[in-house]
Amino acid sequence: MLFRQWQDPDSCTFTYLVHCPETGETVLIDPVLDTAERDLEALQTLGLRLTYTLDTHVHADHLTGARRLRELAGSKIAFPAADDLPCADIHVREGEVFRVGNIAIHPLFTPGHTDHHHGYLIDTPSHKLLFSGDALLIDACGRTDFQSGDARTLYRSIHDKFFSLPDDTLVYPCHDYDGRRVSTIAQEKTRNPRLGGGKNMDTFVAIMDGLDLPYPRKIDFAVPGNRDCGRCPDNVPPEFSAPCKRGDQG
Repeated sequence: MLFRQWQDPDSCTFTYLVHCPETGETVLIDPVLDTAERDLEALQTLGLRLTYTLDTHVHADHLTGARRLRELAGSKIAFPAADDLPCADIHVREGEVFRVGNIAIHPLFTPGHTDHHHGYLIDTPSHKLLFSGDALLIDACGRTDFQSGDARTLYRSIHDKFFSLPDDTLVYPCHDYDGRRVSTIAQEKTRNPRLGGGKNMDTFVAIMDGLDLPYPRKIDFAVPGNRDCGRCPDNVPPEFSAPCKRGDQG
């Protein structure tokens, strides 16, 4: 398996490349519209063709690159079936393996940040890789104060689906704002300020209720745009519109 981790500098979103060398199939997990052309160029440099894009959820802080990449590379859009997006080509569900060539990706239904959020687990002979989306971050977790978020639901998702994995499982989140790139389940269970050290649900809910975070600057256009697989809606402010003007949005 070939693996790469790239980041969008504006939203601090990580995009993950997973490639099956035996079949030539490739997936980008959580692609970003702003970096779609950059990512395609990197794929071409590596001599790879893009087969799929796969999102963890309907993002509120950036537009997905899924639609743009489908237009430019002919890739298929995979998305959690629970979101029921007509623009998606493939609908993934927990309990149904999503295959990229010989690589098995296991969807994990983990609501709480959003009501249809999924993480993705790859079990290799040497280690497990968890793409935790926004549900579990490094020393943090996703917000629960918008988009059908619910702190109690997120607590159960993380404990039941993520913290039940082996301690040495590698955790690759959708974002990090402090230059970190990977964690482990053991590290998050031990020292995550919101969840670690055996914090109970009531403590977690109190922490989440007290965060007082600012209103997401892109949510008003990102959510409707992402429900259309990354099509730019008409209300994108001028300061964020440059990626929309590159290429045909259909």
